[in-house]
Amino acid sequence: MASIKDIKFRRRRESKTNYRKRLALVKSNMCRIVVRKSNKRIMGQIVKYEERGDKVLAYAGSEELKKFNWQSRANRPTAYLTGLLLAKKAKSLSQECILDIGLSQPVKNSIPFVFAKGCVDGGLKVNGSFDIDAKVYDLSGSNYAKELKEKDPEKYKKEYSSYIKAKIEPESLHILFEEVKKKI
Repeated sequence: MASIKDIKFRRRRESKTNYRKRLALVKSNMCRIVVRKSNKRIMGQIVKYEERGDKVLAYAGSEELKKFNWQSRANRPTAYLTGLLLAKKAKSLSQECILDIGLSQPVKNSIPFVFAKGCVDGGLKVNGSFDIDAKVYDLSGSNYAKELKEKDPEKYKKEYSSYIKAKIEPESLHILFEEVKKKI
């Protein structure tokens, strides 16, 4: 007699969805703030579960920050500004939301949590505490750039090459960061 083989859902086999975690988030009956990071950009959505499929209420991507004179990258300052932009787009949403980080590891001060902090600062009600350790991580990254330029100029050139090509001084990123934050 042949044995029956248990085949997992396609998205589970491809390591794209953790259905146990998704079910817990959907059961909460709250809108989800879905955060995803790729190599070059950060995307955020406010999603509401419906039987026919999830409904996207608002979307913000890091590429939209170009309108505010900020280059799209996949780093903490961009995550914060993208979260702030998403909150401004969904300002009519009065419902409390829950953070959905997908398969990302829940590490303190990581990009999904910095994104959530931007959403909270923008006025969204997010279930949870998202305090960013300002002593360890400067959101704009300018303090780290100053230290790195003094200690290891080669590493500085490598890490900030895209800023240098765009003729943006990494040590003065905090000024540009605050300007973009005010525009949003």
